[in-house]
Amino acid sequence: MARQRRTASTQLLELGIAAPQVVAHRLARMAAAGPRLSARDRREFTGMVVEKQAAFAQAWMAMWVEGWRVQQQWWVSWLGGMPAAAWQADRLHAAWEQVAARGIAPVRRRAVANARRLSPRR
Repeated sequence: MARQRRTASTQLLELGIAAPQVVAHRLARMAAAGPRLSARDRREFTGMVVEKQAAFAQAWMAMWVEGWRVQQQWWVSWLGGMPAAAWQADRLHAAWEQVAARGIAPVRRRAVANARRLSPRR
């Protein structure tokens, strides 16, 4: 079965639902932990920072690769004699929306996974 491609707007919606849940859970956990952290809390809070750094790096790399791919398509079409008008509005918008979707994907993936993992309803 083929994987479903999510548009940037769908990913932003999913991220907008998952992120507040994760933030609320983690803030409550920080407040409950107090000044002395358990090993579990230390792992969770350290993982929180590391996963954001990793997701940020993955997002930038994915956007760079997708942007490079779009530029290559443009150059190939330009060198092949396709008029610049063919890359107007719809095609250009779709290409850059795909760049944004690739960048949002790693962040959304982490946030949704964390929301599921931290949810009290398992």
